[in-house]
Amino acid sequence: MKAQATKRRLVSSASPYEPIVGFSRAVRAGNFIAVSGTTAGSGGKPVAIGDPAAQTRAIIEVIEKALADLGASLKDVVRRIYLVNIAHWEAVGRVHGEFFADIRPANSMFQVTAFVRPEWLVEIEADAVVAEASV
Repeated sequence: MKAQATKRRLVSSASPYEPIVGFSRAVRAGNFIAVSGTTAGSGGKPVAIGDPAAQTRAIIEVIEKALADLGASLKDVVRRIYLVNIAHWEAVGRVHGEFFADIRPANSMFQVTAFVRPEWLVEIEADAVVAEASV
């Protein structure tokens, strides 16, 4: 008996980097969803420059929309947070807590050297596992 291939669904955020780098904002295969590293920008232009908390809020809203487009929500998430300045951990963590205090996903926070745009202070990746395996 031949195994059936898992159908993939892609979500774009219209980032100008998607066609250059060759990625999607999010991909769903079966009951697994991967959301690419997301920064605070609209059309590749940074928002909330200098404000890591506001950037975090904007990022989580983009992730939330991508998940909804694929039939998931924030309650299905595990994640990683990247910061260019680890001193921002508390401001970023407090906003993260506004969205995830009751959900309590697995999470890690890392300091990195830089992002593509120097105005970006935070980048978040998210994975989600949903109960329903159909796409």
